[in-house]
Amino acid sequence: MTQRLEALTSWHADWKGLRVAVLGLSVTGFAAADTLTELGAEVLVLSEEASEDYERLVPVIGAHLVLGPLDQALSELVEFAPDVVVASPGFAPSHPIIRWTVASGIALWGDVELAWRVRDKVVRADGTPAEWVLITGTNGKTTTTQLTASLLVEGGLRAAPCGNIGVPVLDAIRDPAGFDVLVVELSSHQLWYIGQSAPEGQLVPHSAVCLNLADDHLVWHGSAEAYREAKSFVYRNTRVACVYNKADEVTRAMVEEADVTDGARAIGFDLGIPGPSDVGVVDGILADRAFLNDRRNNALELTTIAELEQAGLAAPHIVQNILAASALARALGTEPAAIRRALERFRLDEHRIQVVARHAGVTWIDDSKATNPHAAASSLRAYPGAVWVVGGDLKGVDVSELVAGAGRTASAALVIGAERGEVLAAFARHAPDVRVYEVATGETEDVMTRVVELAAGIATGGGTVLLAPAAASFDQFESYADRGHRFADAVQKWIDRGSADDAGSPPVAH
Repeated sequence: MTQRLEALTSWHADWKGLRVAVLGLSVTGFAAADTLTELGAEVLVLSEEASEDYERLVPVIGAHLVLGPLDQALSELVEFAPDVVVASPGFAPSHPIIRWTVASGIALWGDVELAWRVRDKVVRADGTPAEWVLITGTNGKTTTTQLTASLLVEGGLRAAPCGNIGVPVLDAIRDPAGFDVLVVELSSHQLWYIGQSAPEGQLVPHSAVCLNLADDHLVWHGSAEAYREAKSFVYRNTRVACVYNKADEVTRAMVEEADVTDGARAIGFDLGIPGPSDVGVVDGILADRAFLNDRRNNALELTTIAELEQAGLAAPHIVQNILAASALARALGTEPAAIRRALERFRLDEHRIQVVARHAGVTWIDDSKATNPHAAASSLRAYPGAVWVVGGDLKGVDVSELVAGAGRTASAALVIGAERGEVLAAFARHAPDVRVYEVATGETEDVMTRVVELAAGIATGGGTVLLAPAAASFDQFESYADRGHRFADAVQKWIDRGSADDAGSPPVAH
């Protein structure tokens, strides 16, 4: 079987009769099952639950579905005797089925490895598959993926954002229109599976970036060291450009330690003056000193901070994302003029430092996507003195460093979420001068109403109210988007009611 798997590196290889168990039936799991059945494999799908559409479609595509608690499905998996297990990224290394797979010596793939193996289904005019650009980091992945794809398209390439951004890579490689470049956002979960790849299944990307690194998903990975190791796989085998954050020593070390293809260059980015192989900022100008012939003496202008301000893209962490995306696009030949044009039209998604209202001197900002301390710190640095809405599911991460650092710049803090005690304790220990208010309501529909009432009472003299929770949302909300929408709705209802006239006085701070 090992020899057969080694040969499965093309859509046109012999996949018929291969026995594959697919774990999970979300958008990623269905894409894997659909791909494998199209290839002629025998597919068993195991999932705790599934939408009605997916449950109906699995037998239609020719796969067998087992729904229910997976700790009770191991016997069916053993009986099926898979040659390969393809796991959706939600399955942690500690999951019993993953442990059984590894202990049994069965090949364990993620959906990204499967996509890499069959990436030649649709090829370019020269007969080669699309190039892959890989993007990861604790924060900024989705924005940078969208930016990079936008820059490449403006530069004349057919580029598609895919992966963890919401479109499975398997769907992108099967798109009959085909692409020149796939810009692949990778979570640490997906990268962990890539790290398990046999040599023939390892990705060989054109370029890659790890934007930053801070503790996150520690429960899933088991430790900060394991999380870092997973992120580092983004650079493995990179052929052209390893883009890294000069302000984050861990990403520099990742590049230095990476086993890359001979000839790959290290390209740094930060908000400072760029060196001869970097992109950076000089006197308000975003400059490229990496992709020009005389890079020791000259630089190319990409855009200006003033222009980015007009587009709502001038927050420091967004500028860093733009620099990283520009480096990736320049590595593929995109001209500076195309980058400038694309940035004039680019707009951030909802819930990413999104201004939801300006009223009575108060600016209300939804950064619900700030689901970890690193992201929240970036928002707080962009809006010093804000009334900060913080809290939720901390995912095993300690918020003390955040509170002791950027959190001290807040004028006040409103603490929400199931793990309020840890956040309140962090303020008591590390930022006792910040006024802190606890939002103790347990009803989802009441949380943001109370938050806005309290914040309005605190910010009566003007300023900024910033939702940057530094935590996941699932303790009280359906998603970070649901949390952000409820915040924006509560702000609008407060304004419609008469705003400050109805704002109550805040309770006594902790």
